[in-house]
Amino acid sequence: MALSLPEAAALLAALAAFLLLLICMIAYVTAVKMPTLHRHEEEKFFVDAEGRKEPVPSIHDPSTKELSVVVPSYNEEDRLPLMMDEALDYLEKRQVAMKYCKKYGSDKVRVLSLVKNRGKGGAVRMGVFSSRGEKILMADADGATKFADIEKVEEGLKNLQPWPNQMAISCGSRAHLEKDSIAKRSYFRTLLMYGFHFLVWFLCVKEIRDTQCGFKLLTREAALQTFSTLHIERWAFDVELLYIAQRLGIPIAEVAVNWTEIEGSKLVPFWSWLQMGRDLLFIRLRYMTGAWQLETRKCN
Repeated sequence: MALSLPEAAALLAALAAFLLLLICMIAYVTAVKMPTLHRHEEEKFFVDAEGRKEPVPSIHDPSTKELSVVVPSYNEEDRLPLMMDEALDYLEKRQVAMKYCKKYGSDKVRVLSLVKNRGKGGAVRMGVFSSRGEKILMADADGATKFADIEKVEEGLKNLQPWPNQMAISCGSRAHLEKDSIAKRSYFRTLLMYGFHFLVWFLCVKEIRDTQCGFKLLTREAALQTFSTLHIERWAFDVELLYIAQRLGIPIAEVAVNWTEIEGSKLVPFWSWLQMGRDLLFIRLRYMTGAWQLETRKCN
């Protein structure tokens, strides 16, 4: 029996509502609660320049440095040295200008070895939780963003003052380079990029055009509140981080930075973007259904 147009429209609406309800139920039932913020015994120490084991500090303690830089590194033997040389050279010159000079050592560079692969988000979180700085910078190991651009994100952070409850975030952004990058990409990758940006905007983060640039500067309190709540430990953790910040009313600046594509990315274009798309949907649905809560916890 053929359906009339109104009947067909009503049936489609009912099916769409059922599908949305089903997806919400799946998101709720399959939600992994807050990852255990636990350090393995081996992760409670770092090795200093003399080979001695020293206990790692905690973000819950008062800051003892002006800046901490967290660099997640997994199989980055080829790209990390260039980034580290540039970062330390820049910081050393800036410290000389401030009449502060020390030799490189474990007071400046600490390697925190993780017992298991926690994903990029999980690695960054453990680094953040071990930071001593009043401000904490996330920087990728590939050195795609020049370290001197820290001055730009610092200015972005400064422009957000006064910071509510000492919380603010300044995000480096490649959005101004989008037209040039599109010219170098295939149509398929461009389509994936636009699809991802739309999902980020539609589901999670409205105000930030480039959520995935790995160059972000946070005040110590903002880092503590957002990373303590973070659930996603894979590539989409940046989106959840900014989603949490928006929900908490933390002001966010987006600042244009220089960026150069470096070979060796571990992202597999189609499958990684598909996984991130799924994570974006689940971020929104799991917070919306209450499967995930905005709760601050302490790492033990």
